[in-house]
Amino acid sequence: MYAAVRRYEGVTDAAEAARLVNEGFVPLMQQVSGFVAYYWIDVGDGVMVSTSVFQDRAGAEESISKAADFVRDNLAALLPNPPQVMAGEVVASA
Repeated sequence: MYAAVRRYEGVTDAAEAARLVNEGFVPLMQQVSGFVAYYWIDVGDGVMVSTSVFQDRAGAEESISKAADFVRDNLAALLPNPPQVMAGEVVASA
């Protein structure tokens, strides 16, 4: 399995970002080949983190591309700063 993690800082409206992600982005992730799970986490203080899990590297990489497009097209005003993006192989899980 592979995962992509994106950390967004400076979020201006966490509740609205969560609504838009849940209604618009989650369905996009579910269509990516090899989809396993997706999480959007409000860690407070204007920081939100997303984690996408896929069966293979291609799915994780596609999620990064789709996330960039979705943020640009739908969330730019709420997520004004570029995210920190990390991706890699899942080497332990429960």
